[in-house]
Formats: sequence, C-alpha cells, structure tokens
Amino acid sequence: MKKHVLFGLAAAGLLLAACDSTPRERQDMVKQEARKLDTVVDEAAAKLRVAGRRAARFDSVSKSRSRQPLDKAAETALTNELLGTYAEVEALTPATIEPAFVQFMQQVRARRRQWTQRDWDYATAISRRLNAQFRNIRLDIKGRDELHIRALQTEFTALETGRDVKDLGDAVKQP
Repeated sequence: MKKHVLFGLAAAGLLLAACDSTPRERQDMVKQEARKLDTVVDEAAAKLRVAGRRAARFDSVSKSRSRQPLDKAAETALTNELLGTYAEVEALTPATIEPAFVQFMQQVRARRRQWTQRDWDYATAISRRLNAQFRNIRLDIKGRDELHIRALQTEFTALETGRDVKDLGDAVKQP
C-alpha cells in the first residue's frame, strides 16, 4: 500500500515538475525518487526476512512441542475437568455423545484464554478421542444431534486455529 502511494506521489511530482524543468533536472528527480523507492523496498524486505525467521522459529518450537508425548495423568485430569461425568469417552452412547460435546465446548470456551499451547495439545487429544467415538456410533445418532456435534467440532477447530494464528502473530511481532 505504501509503495503505491509513494509511486503515485512520485509520478504526480514528475508530471508537475515536467512543465517547469529541463530534461536533465527531471532525470535527476527520477533518480532521487527511484532511490527512495529502493530504500523503501529494501526496508520492507528486511522486515519480511526478520518476520520469516521468527515464524520459522515459532514453527520449529511448535513442532518440537507436538513431538513430546502427552502425560497420561495430566490428560486424564484435563479430561475429567473438561468432560465431567462424560469423561469415559469410549463409553459414550448415541444418547450421551451430544451432551459430552456440549460440556467439552462449554469448558473450552470458558478456559481457552488462559491456556498455553500445551493445554491446547491436551484439549486436541481429548477432542480426537471424542471424534473417534463419534465416528464409531455415528450411524445411531439422531440427525439434529449429529448436526449440532458437527457445529461444535467446527467451533473447536476455529478456536484452536485462532489461537495458533494469534501465537504466530505474537511470535512474528516480538523483538
């Protein structure tokens, strides 16, 4: 956006100056404006390189974190906190899976702002277990419950992705 404005101003300046100047003066002005544009481009490229390195560092840390196995005790504790009476995911039935998803998402919404990326890793593992059980019993679930579950699954994915984007943005902005 800034490049377009600078270019437009430079072009307008050249047109106005063309009436009251010699070709040599106009040539000097064009060279000056070209140098200014080169400087702006170089600064933008440097900022982009820095942001790229920071994004790569964030990605590397994220991949390293995701390779670390989840602690079973911590996962069980978070499962109990997020799902309450529905914590035995593999025992969920067509009648109880929709309330389990509702409970899960209510807790995710309430806690998500305080979560670290590692907390999201645990929540994602719980979500995967819920989704696996959903797939196992899907054919026996009422249509409206299935539709509601799909909406909740989409919401979870959106919240998780939003957090990833926020953290990536923060990592790129860091000095």
